[in-house]
Amino acid sequence: MIPLISVSLFRQIFDRRGWLAITSGILIALSFPNAGLSFLAWIALIPLLIAMEASSPKEAFRVGLTCGISAYAIILYWLNIVFTHYGHLPWVVSIPVYLLLVLWLALFYALSTFIARMGELSGIKAAFTLPVAWVAFDFIRSFLFSGFAWGMLGHSQFRILPLIQIADLAGVYGITLLIVLANTVLHRALRAVSGVGVPYPVKSAAVILLLLIGTLFYGFNRLNEPENSNSKPLRVALIQGNISQDVKWSIDFREQTIDTYVRLTREASKDGVDLIVWPESAVPFFFQDEPLQAERIRNLARETSACILFGSPAHELRNGRSTLLNSAFMVSPSGETIGRADKMHLVPFGEYVPMGNILTFINKLVVGIGDFAPGEHAVILDTGSTKLGVQVCYEVIFPELARQYVQAGARVLVAITNDAWFGRSSAPYQHLAIATFRAIETRTPLIRAANTGVTAIVDQNGHISTMTGLFVEAFRTGEIQPGSGKSLYLTIGDTPAWLCVLLTAGVVLLIVIRRKKNNL
Repeated sequence: MIPLISVSLFRQIFDRRGWLAITSGILIALSFPNAGLSFLAWIALIPLLIAMEASSPKEAFRVGLTCGISAYAIILYWLNIVFTHYGHLPWVVSIPVYLLLVLWLALFYALSTFIARMGELSGIKAAFTLPVAWVAFDFIRSFLFSGFAWGMLGHSQFRILPLIQIADLAGVYGITLLIVLANTVLHRALRAVSGVGVPYPVKSAAVILLLLIGTLFYGFNRLNEPENSNSKPLRVALIQGNISQDVKWSIDFREQTIDTYVRLTREASKDGVDLIVWPESAVPFFFQDEPLQAERIRNLARETSACILFGSPAHELRNGRSTLLNSAFMVSPSGETIGRADKMHLVPFGEYVPMGNILTFINKLVVGIGDFAPGEHAVILDTGSTKLGVQVCYEVIFPELARQYVQAGARVLVAITNDAWFGRSSAPYQHLAIATFRAIETRTPLIRAANTGVTAIVDQNGHISTMTGLFVEAFRTGEIQPGSGKSLYLTIGDTPAWLCVLLTAGVVLLIVIRRKKNNL
């Protein structure tokens, strides 16, 4: 029975509809870094929409799932580098785990196409249901079961600055909605031109045209607005130590690691800086517990007359028990520790094991010092002239966290990360692409220090003014203007995305009502 089901499923996937869905998945994947063919996102769904024509809801679900699997299998190929090289999982385990995550993400594509097709059969146009449902399920998967807000269609447009300025109104979801709507309209237009009796989508075309004109008009206006000049510019130096993950936590390599950061810091700060940033876990020991090593960093701060912000594991007592934290410390120009910010959104199975008391047979994929606990609230670090909101690695993909920091007073966002886990893959570039949206949404510049790259400076409009390559010792310096802390997104947050969730629920309810009425 099982082999027969497998053969049947295989045949369904690789029929005409299946190949069209796979084509869409490939086009979606190519719109992301490193291929970076962002224009493909605007036509990528057309093959999928052709596959949905005259389909049953079940077939629409299947082609949506196939499209999602194809897209995420390519976008997230680098997970196998993490699982095998650093997590030490054998390929026979790595591949199924990777495919399970791909299947999970593809499920949200499938639900979108299923609802869109059900809507069409109930008289609701896909030009409405598909964009709204797509955004709704993108948003749901950003928080469901810890969330994974990676590889959304809007992220592919991170280089198209006039287009993505609306992120300060509706987040990345607004760009995603435009892309899906444009695809549905283009599909209908192509079918109308082909002479198959499909009417021209005049109303839908007018809507998308007006939205795109309005989006670009708004975008160019925002890009031409002067930066906030009420605050003193901050001179920064971002240090990329390029410390191999294989030796990062080795006691024998500790001195060499600190020597590397001290040397690069001295070189980067020759012309004077206000803030020096080292990456996540740049300090491979407990800063709190190593006074001799800590003194080297304190002396460096005194020598450079700058604040030094660096990643280090930390610990504190919670309910009488010692708790490990993935943290960032800041030392003042006088050598005093003036603050610590703790990572709040941890990587499941990387920094902790969910339900660890039950899943005792599962170890963390990432070799480190132990299970971490999340920080309890957003802590602002103050250089004396500028307040900073620090996001550690993975948590920069979650827009609500950047929003919390800026609402708490941060005027510069600092992302520190160790992307060595990803190897020489497209993942560090995908990670940076996502991070740029945090700057636009909050109208707050973002500076990013990465152990092995990509280290970059991003202004409040999402423009990447400078960046490093991968796996090289490097530093980047620049002068940034602190943000104003004013944007509609900071006020309303993900309300537009929630509206899409409500509209999708409304569509489902309407479908159920109409189907019941037709069956009477």
